[in-house]
Amino acid sequence: MDTTDAKTPAPQVWPTLRADDARALIRFLADAFGFEEVVAYGEGGFVAHAELAWPEGGGVMLGSARDAPEGTETWPGRPGTFSAYVVTADPDGVHARAVAAGARITTGLHETDYGSRDFAAADPEGNRWYFGTYPGSPQPSAPTAGA
Repeated sequence: MDTTDAKTPAPQVWPTLRADDARALIRFLADAFGFEEVVAYGEGGFVAHAELAWPEGGGVMLGSARDAPEGTETWPGRPGTFSAYVVTADPDGVHARAVAAGARITTGLHETDYGSRDFAAADPEGNRWYFGTYPGSPQPSAPTAGA
C-alpha cells in the first residue's frame, strides 16, 4: 500500500554523517530511536551510502569513515561530531525506546522555555541526537511571481 502523501515533497536537505562502524550505527538508530533503513550500499562492513528515514518526516544519510579520493578534500566531519534535532510528536515514547535499547541519555526529558518537551541521547559513535516536540518556526512564504 502506498502511503505517500502527494502534497509532501521528499526531503531536500539531508543531514549527513560518517561512522567508524556504519552498519552498527544503522542498527542502533533503528533499534534505539526508530529510524527506518531505506537503503544501504556497500560490501561487508563498509557502507558507501545509506539513507535512514524518520517516520514523522525527513531523514539522514550516512556512510563509513574513509580517506578522501586523491585530488578531493577530506570529509570535514569526523565520526562522533554530528548532532541533530529530530521533531517527534511522542518524545516520551522515543525516550522509552532509547532507554530500553541502552542509549546513553545525555539530557533527560524536560519541558523547555519555548514550549517543547525534549531529551537528548548519544549514539555509540558519540553523535548527539536531540528529540522534541518543537517543530520550528513556520517557513516564510515563497515569493510570488512579479513580486
